[in-house]
Amino acid sequence: MPEPIKRHINLQPLSRDHHFGLLLCFKIREGFRRKVEPERIKRYADWFWQHHLVPHFITEEKHVFPILGNDHPLVGQALAEHRQLQQLFEKQEDVSATLSQIEEALDAHIRFEERVLFNEIQKIAAPEQLAECEKHHHGPFEGEPWPDEFWMG
Repeated sequence: MPEPIKRHINLQPLSRDHHFGLLLCFKIREGFRRKVEPERIKRYADWFWQHHLVPHFITEEKHVFPILGNDHPLVGQALAEHRQLQQLFEKQEDVSATLSQIEEALDAHIRFEERVLFNEIQKIAAPEQLAECEKHHHGPFEGEPWPDEFWMG
């Protein structure tokens, strides 16, 4: 079994965001498994997108990715994945297929950032740069409990 990734303390809040993004993927899968109406799942996914993923993406794009440089291939990949996810979340037709695509794309994106991109950033970042990342983090995942916990059954 591989050793856990040692995330720099200043990047840990963003990694915690990633954990909650993976929980969104779980909730989508669980909703499908429980045969929940896709529109119910989509309402939650859209809320999560607006309140958590959009601010997270903004922090990464403005304060984290520039450490490597926006012309770096890994940053280019992350930015392309952000755009793809935005398009998927904005899509309103064929809800079941779109949710499946969101779940797959978000899961793969988070794992790429955690296993590859953030490791590269940690290798080259100055302590001041990492401190700036944390300073601009939008805050911990908090929110009102979603009134329709479809993933709970």
